[in-house]
Amino acid sequence: MVLDRRYWMSLSSAGVLFGTLFFAFSLTPSLLPRSALMQGVVSGLSLAAGYAVGVAGHSLWRYLELPSPSQRVERGITIVGGAVCLLIAVFFLWKASGWQDSIRILMDMEPVEGVRPFTVGLITLLVFGLLLLFARLFRRTHQFISKRLSRFIPRRVSFVVGILTTVFVFWSIMNGVLFRYALRAADLSFQRVDALIEDDAEQPRSPLKTGSPRSLLDWTSLGRAGREFVSSGPTVAQLKAFFNEEVRDPIRVYVGLNSAETADARARLALEELKRVGAFERSVLVIITPTGTGWVDPGAVNTVEYLHRGDIASVAVQYSYLASALALLLEPEHGAETAEVLFAEVYGYWTTLPRDRRPALYLHGLSLGALHSDGSFDIYDVIGDVFDGALWSGPPFRSETWRSATDRRVPGSPAWLPRFRDSSVIRFTDQESRLEVPGLPWGPLRIAFLQYASDPIVFFEPQMLYRAPEWMSSPRGADISPSFGWIPIVTMLQVIADMRAGDITPQGHGHNYAAEDYIDAWVALTEPAGWTGEDTKRLKSLFAE
Repeated sequence: MVLDRRYWMSLSSAGVLFGTLFFAFSLTPSLLPRSALMQGVVSGLSLAAGYAVGVAGHSLWRYLELPSPSQRVERGITIVGGAVCLLIAVFFLWKASGWQDSIRILMDMEPVEGVRPFTVGLITLLVFGLLLLFARLFRRTHQFISKRLSRFIPRRVSFVVGILTTVFVFWSIMNGVLFRYALRAADLSFQRVDALIEDDAEQPRSPLKTGSPRSLLDWTSLGRAGREFVSSGPTVAQLKAFFNEEVRDPIRVYVGLNSAETADARARLALEELKRVGAFERSVLVIITPTGTGWVDPGAVNTVEYLHRGDIASVAVQYSYLASALALLLEPEHGAETAEVLFAEVYGYWTTLPRDRRPALYLHGLSLGALHSDGSFDIYDVIGDVFDGALWSGPPFRSETWRSATDRRVPGSPAWLPRFRDSSVIRFTDQESRLEVPGLPWGPLRIAFLQYASDPIVFFEPQMLYRAPEWMSSPRGADISPSFGWIPIVTMLQVIADMRAGDITPQGHGHNYAAEDYIDAWVALTEPAGWTGEDTKRLKSLFAE
């Protein structure tokens, strides 16, 4: 049906005109570079959105019984308008490579070879055709239902009831059949990946390692991400070679989703394992909230272990094996609950220790982990004996502390790098080291947000549907294309697509956080003893290599 010529000939002229404009606008740059596939999807959605706007506008004009041009004049307007829109689309296609390169150059990426117009056009038409087919199926279903109802109830009442009934029917089919089947397939797929034991993943033998024969946790129960976390990281030999002095073996504790039945049981197991390996005898302890799959960013952990010469322990508890987007959509309470009970267990025990003999306590989370870590404690419960700080990287736009500090920033500070009050508690940083503020000392609780101006996970906001976000105002972040302009509806679709484009973004941009930037953040936050600026340069060189 989508390939039928009559199917396309029945399109609305107003819809096609607006759709063509929206298609052209979708080729402009946004936060991140886009592949041909992603560009085609964005353009198809934009074309459909513009078509819907045109159809809705034309329908409203007719409903209000406003004057309409004659059929001959309307045909002329359609031809002229179509020619203008076609020229605009061709011009934007011609400019698209340069716009993509304006982002790629800022991110030290190779220039794009071309906009691949045939590939983009084919995907655009396919996406638009499927959406149009869905819309027409919805309309015909509504017409069928309302026509039958009009025999028994007033016509306008049957129209409204028909819409509600059609929405209910379509939602029931999508949610009850398609959506649930897709989620079941995704759930099974991620579960199998989580259970997979890699060929190079060898069970640790040291009794201080989680998953070892002496550990409270079985090696196979840690999950794929847990085994990777426990078995990786800097070794004593690597640390000793860097510092040329005696160091300690970093402690890593991880509790997998299959290690215990409930979040409370997993948190208690984590605490007992921390006690067993002597984690509270180290100088620093980090509570990590992983991403949806249970993954912990190695750049965040490896660097802080170097900074403190291995005299550090870290702990993480898995709450899902789904990707972060699915985990947030399907089971948001699991991550929040796990982060909360883990913090309560570790912090509760930590407060019983002598203040001069307990480790400095920090929190960390990336992306969804940052969101749940932020909600893991109530400030009024810890203010009497506050922990030392938190480093949250790539915090999602829904993060409560991040949103509050950004909205209430000091006037004049940009939304992509705000300054909150006197900077004694909360500070923001990006690719540059910005956490040290001359003349403004930190307080007993230090919270640092590491974020890139080009990160769509951080800076997406639904309101960009109808207004430009504040982070697009001048001055802009260093890795934001100067050609990026706000367009109603289209910009929101572009940034949504950017949230799925992290696989082609190099480290240090978008949602791909670089180890070198973690180094600056951890140095300012934890102030490792005896650390110098020269040490920072050497460590950055090590991780850059």
